[in-house]
Amino acid sequence: METQSSLEFQDLSTFESFKGFWHYYGYGVDQQDLIDREFKRIKGVTYLDHAGTTLFPESQIKGFCDDMSRNVYGNPHSHNPSSRLTHDTVESVRYRILGHFNTCPEEYSVIFTSGCTAALKLVADTFPWKAASNEGPGSQFCYLTDNHTSVVGIRGVTALQGVGTVSVLPHEVERRARKPPTQTNGEESSAPNLFCYPAQSNFSGRKYPLSYVKGIQSQQLYPACEHRGRWFVLLDAACFVSCSPLDLSQYPADFVPISFYKMFGFPTGLGALLVRNEAAEVLRKTYFGGGTAAAYLVAENYFVPKPNVVSRWDVQKFLVYVLSSMLNIQLHTFGLARYTYIVLSCLRHSNGKPVAQIHCDNDFQNIAEQGAILNFNLLDCYGRTVGYSQVDKMASLFNIHIRTGCFCNTGACQHYLAISNQNVKSNLHAGHICGDNIDLIEGRPTGSIRVSFGYMSSFEDCQNFLRFVVNCFVDKPLILDQKRLTKLKSAEPMESGQTISPSPERIAPSEDTVSKEEKNNGSSHTLTNLFIYPVKSCASVEVTEWPLGPQGLLYDRLWMVVNENGVCLSQKREPKLCLIRPIICLASNTLQLQVSGMEPVTVPLETSLANSDLRTSQSKVCGDRVQTVDCGKEVSTWLSEFLGKPCRLIRQRPDFLRDMKFGREKAENFGPTALSLVNEAQFLLINRASMSFLQEHIANRHNSENEGTWHDMEQLIQRFRANLVISGQEAFAEDDWSHLTVGDTQFQVIGRCGRCQMIGVDQKSAARTQEPLRSLSECRSGKVTFGVYLAHQSARNTTAVPVLSVGARVIPRISESSDKP
Repeated sequence: METQSSLEFQDLSTFESFKGFWHYYGYGVDQQDLIDREFKRIKGVTYLDHAGTTLFPESQIKGFCDDMSRNVYGNPHSHNPSSRLTHDTVESVRYRILGHFNTCPEEYSVIFTSGCTAALKLVADTFPWKAASNEGPGSQFCYLTDNHTSVVGIRGVTALQGVGTVSVLPHEVERRARKPPTQTNGEESSAPNLFCYPAQSNFSGRKYPLSYVKGIQSQQLYPACEHRGRWFVLLDAACFVSCSPLDLSQYPADFVPISFYKMFGFPTGLGALLVRNEAAEVLRKTYFGGGTAAAYLVAENYFVPKPNVVSRWDVQKFLVYVLSSMLNIQLHTFGLARYTYIVLSCLRHSNGKPVAQIHCDNDFQNIAEQGAILNFNLLDCYGRTVGYSQVDKMASLFNIHIRTGCFCNTGACQHYLAISNQNVKSNLHAGHICGDNIDLIEGRPTGSIRVSFGYMSSFEDCQNFLRFVVNCFVDKPLILDQKRLTKLKSAEPMESGQTISPSPERIAPSEDTVSKEEKNNGSSHTLTNLFIYPVKSCASVEVTEWPLGPQGLLYDRLWMVVNENGVCLSQKREPKLCLIRPIICLASNTLQLQVSGMEPVTVPLETSLANSDLRTSQSKVCGDRVQTVDCGKEVSTWLSEFLGKPCRLIRQRPDFLRDMKFGREKAENFGPTALSLVNEAQFLLINRASMSFLQEHIANRHNSENEGTWHDMEQLIQRFRANLVISGQEAFAEDDWSHLTVGDTQFQVIGRCGRCQMIGVDQKSAARTQEPLRSLSECRSGKVTFGVYLAHQSARNTTAVPVLSVGARVIPRISESSDKP
């Protein structure tokens, strides 16, 4: 029976309810018609990473291809008709770009770069930095702490030139403002200084006042008010201009880096630096290339640049398609973000605890202060943070595309997540680096979750995302915070004006206070099943006994299927791989691949490196570069025919050693552990007691609706693709084990296995399902770990060949300091 709050959430999830929050939607045409016409490829996809890159419309690609097909574009440095066409087209594009930002060539120049980062580096390399001396103070490089890594990275250039560096907290800009220092003489005021800040935070979507531009240039605001010299402003507009209009006639920043793919989705690898012509005169470009020189000598240090600013930097061909009015885009995207914020911030678990901790400085009431970005962490019903990697994996199952981590903005991440400088250093020592999936350290988040909207985003994207959160991460029955909802609904959103910024209450993740009893230390289990997977992502081979090799079970995951570019294919991309049945014949030394309806194909188990026809290559597995050999044309043709696309079978080179990285600190007592083409570790173990617990949860969740779908324990086990399956009495007892012995063979437990959407592939039919990942997340409070990784302590440098046998006794040992939450 549905609760009152569930019914209210359903009502809140209607488009009519959305229009009650925000009046602006679409661009005067049916938004769905726009999606059907220009974005057919995103059907079934909820794309919410527009701050990373937006999506290009099909007409843009068609127009580009038609233009390139109809015209002949030559080198712009020549004077023939095709060269002039290129030159004139580029100049036209420059003019349109400047017009888009309400300025003109007399005021600004457009320098094309390979992206926003390249534009920033150009400023860093050419700005006239001045070191302090007896003659006067030196330059200052100042930046807001809420800046992209590529901005902060400028200090790598300035540090070598003796330039002072000042990091500025957002509240200090206005709070520390005062009357500018008195200029005593020309020498003291000659040092050029640079202040960098984002028009919009790529972390939280907070918009910083564009008025800071003139405030810094006139030395009215901090830090310019405390340092003599001439002040320049670099306005990082990469995140801002994708959904908001920028008027450079009102806010004349000296340097404005942008990325076109963030605005239009295409072309990638192209950005620009908009330079105010008055500021361009101070830049010192030392390197010169083709097309940038008025004259130079090869035998003498003589070089004169071309007179106009743009010609000093070479350009690239680019066609820009300015979309609808930026004001309409801003209104549309802000409305979607605001609605999502309101609903998400009002969700509560059954015990009244918040579902999300949202990282922002306002209540999404002022469009001038907040962009179309929502940053948050999900919390379980005990107030503990759900790791962002787990949320990301779960979202992928529902084809919801989000961004997680710190988003190349360490300063904002530290601020909103209360991560100290010491925390950053200790997290690095614990193995966490930017961009990895270590989302929690000692229960504290290392990053967060970001959803962002673009001009083609729809209300259905909000619906899909919010339903995903409710279905997968809310402890039922759902509760809506009616008091907060009424307050936010009644507040009148402003298109401009002062910020309404009552900060949301911070919810510190609490540690689990439930003490855990000592588990079955020394108790006995039994090895019930033993599986090997010769070809990565293909079907398993069940055996009753099997020898161990130097990299795990003999021949386990020594082969994998790759596409024509050498990229590994897995069931995430190609679920049909599970229908390929490998058969190992030790007597004939062959591996045979079988699939229904086709003749089998055979390749040798061993590969001789002395074979002169051997084709070697490199590929990647979980970020590791691996050395492989090609298994030949016959099997390539066979696989290509079955999968319907060009692909090959490759084998790990016999002389290539790949060391395990996962759980290295736990396994360091017995040295390096060699891996085959597995993702993380040599062995994966699952417990039947844990599987029964999950099976029961699925059955209860679906009731009679899917009766019979999940009753087959063995089929469910197949989805988790474990090597060792053991009997057990307590679900998830294996999470606390540190070691175990199977028969006479000892193993060390090195970590838990994080699950992804691959367990949603039915191993008999290759059909995709939302279970069991959805139920796994629910029954484990947002965590999607299942099973543990093992390492064999004598896997290298051993003369004896251990053999595992089904029915063998399994004796676990519990870690003295379990890190199980």
